[in-house]
Amino acid sequence: CQDCGKGFHWNSHLERHRRIHTGEKPFECRECGKSFSWSSHLDRHRRTHAGATAAATEDGAESCTESRRGRGVAKIYRCQECGKSFSWSSHLDRHRRIHAGEKPFRCGNCGKGFSQSSHLERHRKIH
Repeated sequence: CQDCGKGFHWNSHLERHRRIHTGEKPFECRECGKSFSWSSHLDRHRRTHAGATAAATEDGAESCTESRRGRGVAKIYRCQECGKSFSWSSHLDRHRRIHAGEKPFRCGNCGKGFSQSSHLERHRKIH
């Protein structure tokens, strides 16, 4: 790739990679018009249309006919404050800490607080 120097064994892989730099999105969803750079992302997106019916409930969860939740599938837990959606209730709970200003994970060395344990683990490396 002349933009970033990344190498590929096959020209087709280089052409697919170039879409990162050009922003080209040739794969369009016929149902909603959303476009994607890769056909696999369009395929994953199409599953969100397949039988997904949702109705919001008080706690931010939604009912959905999708049996699998995860990356690229239905995000059925919605934050009531900002509208951001998540596939897992635990991720919504973690997100809510941002709005509440909660930082329950504390560094034993300096006392700095973090809203996520992974952020604390990353911080510990500086000590």
